[in-house]
Amino acid sequence: MTDDRSDSPADADTARPGPKDPQLSQLDWVKEGAARDGVEIVHYGKRYVVSGTKTERRAERKVAFWFLVAFVGGVGYLLTTIFWPWELADDSGLSYLFTPLLGIFMTLGLGGLGMAVIGYAKWLLPDEESVQERHDGRSDKDDRSATTATLLEMVDSAELGRRSLIKRTLGLSVLGAGALAVAPLGGLIKEPGRALYTTPWKAGVRLVREDGTPIKPADLKPGGLETVYPDVPHAVLASDAPTLLIRLRPNEEAKIGNGRESYHYGDYFAYSKVCTHAGCPVGLLEDETNLLLCPCHQSQFDVLQGCRPIFGPASRPLPQLPIELDDDGYFIAKSDYTEPVGPAFWERGE
Repeated sequence: MTDDRSDSPADADTARPGPKDPQLSQLDWVKEGAARDGVEIVHYGKRYVVSGTKTERRAERKVAFWFLVAFVGGVGYLLTTIFWPWELADDSGLSYLFTPLLGIFMTLGLGGLGMAVIGYAKWLLPDEESVQERHDGRSDKDDRSATTATLLEMVDSAELGRRSLIKRTLGLSVLGAGALAVAPLGGLIKEPGRALYTTPWKAGVRLVREDGTPIKPADLKPGGLETVYPDVPHAVLASDAPTLLIRLRPNEEAKIGNGRESYHYGDYFAYSKVCTHAGCPVGLLEDETNLLLCPCHQSQFDVLQGCRPIFGPASRPLPQLPIELDDDGYFIAKSDYTEPVGPAFWERGE
């Protein structure tokens, strides 16, 4: 008489190994957990059957190279943040490279780390092919134990213990990534002082075009508009320097108040080109309405009312630059802007 009770589903479940089954190795648990989760491991084996071959060492050097790239990127980002001149008034003329260098070193730091991780998985981790079926619901305790074993097996199969070159460069890359994270915090430590209140404009500085040529009153026709910059080094690169020089028509009269009655020169008025909402360039002038338009969020500023906003999200008028003529008949600034340029900030005190 044959007893076939062992073939029943209940007996099959009872015969399954538990999470503490001493007969299963860590790799066996990986396969067992994969099978329980509907994963069939088609192939699993070491990438290199013989350790220490030239091919394996070459792969290690490639991974180590990318870890070094990540380290150089992180340290370069940190050193650039601390030592590279960033103010436009710097005499070295290298300040325009500050932002591009930060971008380059950040790319090297994060990109190098990513390439190293991808390269390690592609060139050094065990070769595995598996097919998985999706399932719903939370995994049971045994499946979670199998998952833990899988993660531990991944760590063990990485064999970092015998790859000293990669361990050292990995540590350097982690330091580089830390530098990338820490460097921007320096901006929260040092107070900006009066940097947000001042621009390159100063008393006696000429108004010039982008090509550096100065402007006389006769250069601008009635109803005309010209973007001007202060005649100082690197002013074209300064985000708070662009200014609109506007000439009204003979029959138009601007109503200027708030102590700015002497800021203009005849029919000529100068206003910041930086929108007070989000800092976009304001450069569109409607001839019929004398409205300056911001193309980003459609704020409108009335030139005849001191560039007061009459539509859109902007809540402050465009700052006005005091202007006059020098002895040669060219436009110059009487002073810097008397209020902060651009969007509001928390300590403006207004």
